[in-house]
Amino acid sequence: MNDIKIKSALFGVAVGDALGVPFEFNSRQTIAKNPVTDMTGYDTYNLPAGSWSDDSSLAFCLTEALTQDYNLTIIGQNFVKWYHQNYWTPQGHVFDIGIATRQAISRLAKGEKPELAGGFDETDNGNGSLMRILPLLFYLLDKPIKERYDITKKVSSITHGHIRSVIACFYYLEFAKQILSGKDKFEIYKNLQTDISNHLASLAINPTEIAKFDRLLKSDITKLDESKIHSSGYVLHTLEASIWCLLTTDNYNEAVLKAVNLGSDTDTTGAVTGGLAGLLYGIENIPTNWIKQIARRDDIENLAERLAEKIASH
Repeated sequence: MNDIKIKSALFGVAVGDALGVPFEFNSRQTIAKNPVTDMTGYDTYNLPAGSWSDDSSLAFCLTEALTQDYNLTIIGQNFVKWYHQNYWTPQGHVFDIGIATRQAISRLAKGEKPELAGGFDETDNGNGSLMRILPLLFYLLDKPIKERYDITKKVSSITHGHIRSVIACFYYLEFAKQILSGKDKFEIYKNLQTDISNHLASLAINPTEIAKFDRLLKSDITKLDESKIHSSGYVLHTLEASIWCLLTTDNYNEAVLKAVNLGSDTDTTGAVTGGLAGLLYGIENIPTNWIKQIARRDDIENLAERLAEKIASH
């Protein structure tokens, strides 16, 4: 695994995230009056341009753990260090955290097993595990689908244990895996309708849960009008929006700007879309002036290089 692919993923997430940070909680209607076209700062959190949020912080915490080895306890401890000691923050302080993630980190800090720390209730389906899951891709690459699913489930469950969040993370990582293998994005979308459906059916998951993913697994989401695409903090909305933005645009900046301009949870929709778009188009197609503004750019590059070295040594 070369570090370029890992950099494409990590900067893909961070740039999409940072584009959205200043506009978080703004409605689609408000943003439409003055659409986002470039990297800016301040507004919602009063932070300089290029500041990424908890989405990237937790993705980097996961990456950092994987530079040592796959170990759920280390991943969980890194999340605790982020929240309590400002580890892997862009500007030295935590300024945003989801409710379910905060509760899970509190349980982790008290010694709960990582795979049991996340909420398992239907109401615990924010996008907090989806937004940080992409780095796991590089650890899962050579593993069979059953193992990919099982590990994804455990890593999601550190903060989000409900089956819906797990399936969302699994779908997203399987999409990313096929991007890495060089497949066309529309071909991937069709492939996953079979691959994911078959695997979930084999696990005897409640069919009503699988049906929640029908817009991705049974229909053509690209045919939906923007008004039918939601951008709240609900995990299914974020996953659908990111796939829709990826499939209805032709380059990295169009994809992430489309995501951010959907409004509401702008940073996370930007980050989740940006991760796949970064992999699909490569870091060389992420606007250089955006990358230059990213907080701790050198640290992120170094992190990607260390993960690449770790994977190569296996």
